[in-house]
Amino acid sequence: MNKDNSNPLKYLILYFPFILALLLMDFPNASYLTAWMGSFYIFYISFTGKLKKLPTDLPAEQQLLRPFLLTHIIFAGYMACTSIFYYMNTLGYEYFTYVGTEYDTTGALADIARCQRYYVLGHAALAHGLISAMSYPIENKYSLHVDSMSNFLLKMALLSLPLSYVFRSVGALSQFSVQATGLSFVAGTLSLAYSLRENRKGNTVVSAGLFVLNFLQALISGFKEPIIVSVLLLGIFLIPLYGKKVYPVFGAALIALFVVLPTFIAVFRQSAFSGESSQLARDKALDAVFNNENLQQDIRKDNWAFLTSRISEIEMFTQFAKSTPQQVPFYHFSLLKQSAEAIIPRAIWLSKPVTEELVMQRVYAAGVVSEDAVVSAKPAYIVDCYLSGGMIGVWVGLFLYGFLAQKISIKAESIFGGYFLGTAVMFTGLFQIFWRGNSFEFIFNAIFWSYISMFLVFYALKSFGIIVKR
Repeated sequence: MNKDNSNPLKYLILYFPFILALLLMDFPNASYLTAWMGSFYIFYISFTGKLKKLPTDLPAEQQLLRPFLLTHIIFAGYMACTSIFYYMNTLGYEYFTYVGTEYDTTGALADIARCQRYYVLGHAALAHGLISAMSYPIENKYSLHVDSMSNFLLKMALLSLPLSYVFRSVGALSQFSVQATGLSFVAGTLSLAYSLRENRKGNTVVSAGLFVLNFLQALISGFKEPIIVSVLLLGIFLIPLYGKKVYPVFGAALIALFVVLPTFIAVFRQSAFSGESSQLARDKALDAVFNNENLQQDIRKDNWAFLTSRISEIEMFTQFAKSTPQQVPFYHFSLLKQSAEAIIPRAIWLSKPVTEELVMQRVYAAGVVSEDAVVSAKPAYIVDCYLSGGMIGVWVGLFLYGFLAQKISIKAESIFGGYFLGTAVMFTGLFQIFWRGNSFEFIFNAIFWSYISMFLVFYALKSFGIIVKR
């Protein structure tokens, strides 16, 4: 077991950026930049094994999907690092060009710095939870018995996909539709990688078809995340097969997606909201990207709007932080109570409140949007932590977030025979919500039912002799 450096005080080094930023709170720019750069310091401390030796049971490129790596990078990177664009915009910059401001930014900068301090505190707590829960190598209680990995994964993908539609149409089982969809997507993508490795042409064709189908479905989702995740996962799964050749190809693909997707999604949503079909909206959006004489100008405009107001949620956080506890008191345990109630299926509780409406009540109370606005503006996980208990709520919530993600991954590896089926398939397919986060009610519901789903899959595979006790 990985028990090096067991002194709990060693984790204090993760909190140095927060402490320094707090000492500089009277100087908003210095405080913000200290907190923002502090997240990169936390990444460095975490990934260099300064606090706990990183696992050596697998090569680094074959354990990327473990929570202390990819979940950490995506969740903390999105939460704590993307605010730089909003900060630059507030200072009067558009990209690296100063265009000036129309108002006094002193108060706004103080609010941004304050929320960035919460971000770096949350990031430190997240890393603390992830690292303290690491315990490798894992004692695998079961082993996987299959003749062909690509066959097994393809069957799992093809079975999970129709099951997701069945679950969606049956009210009492609708909780499992998202889990089945995620499992089908991950298993299908990994099946493509293994089909190429095993040189199975039939499986390669079917898996590639399934991947394209999922990618096309992602294009009409109206969201950027499913599209990016599709390409990201395929790249990660192909690394063991093609090695470092994957990095420039998929790196370039991801950069290209980040560049063109804001324009694509903006046109798609405009067309879809006007009543056009998803397919027609998709075609118009593609046309706007590939047949646009003003593409460079549109991309520049759309990307800056995306970077300053959509990829970063710090503007919304500042609004919550200004209203709570000054106008709206801390919610304390009421959000946790609502989250527990959200887990109960509507088939059992017929009068169950609509979760979206419950979440939006605190958005309206904070004045983030008006009740007349037809938008969804759910608070991020760290915002709900803050609303529940301020600084202490942020620390407790983010520590438990990291600790739980790591423990679930370890549990999955112990019952599914190791990293491949446990983390790469089950954890990634069922618990992808850990990557992005959500408001309390949605994330608690997703984690609970994903955990139930994980054990249902385990018992199913065990009954068919695919998973056997060592």
